[in-house]
Amino acid sequence: MTIAVDFDGTIVEHAYPKIGRPIPFALEVLKKLQCDEHHKLILWTMREGDLLQEAIDYCEKNGLKFYAYNKNFPEEELQEGDSRKIAADLFIDDRNIGGLPDWGIIYQVIKSGLNDMQSIDMMMDMPKKQIHKNWLIRLGEALDKSKGRY
Repeated sequence: MTIAVDFDGTIVEHAYPKIGRPIPFALEVLKKLQCDEHHKLILWTMREGDLLQEAIDYCEKNGLKFYAYNKNFPEEELQEGDSRKIAADLFIDDRNIGGLPDWGIIYQVIKSGLNDMQSIDMMMDMPKKQIHKNWLIRLGEALDKSKGRY
């Protein structure tokens, strides 16, 4: 699956044009989706030029290298006036209706293949305490397992 991921407000907190503090579990979940689940990730952001390069460098410094940046594939050459619309199967963005779900929920939705709003709504309606207890513990266990800690 091709997943387009926003940067500001999704991977890091909003501080544009600076880079904000990391959003908990964002980088870990994205690396897991890319490496373990074999999804193709595209960084899809309003950043361009030096600001885009800062975001790319930030992600790479933290172990996440995207397949492409603001385009469908690395070799694509955009001309002035070309649309930067990405052909992705899924978009992860803090500007979704309802905002950005917890990264534990994002991981579970993608991993389980849930794609209907009723299933996602049911997961979103879980009490926050239960979400943190279940999804984040499972995410932590999965990350530990992927690092050979079990």
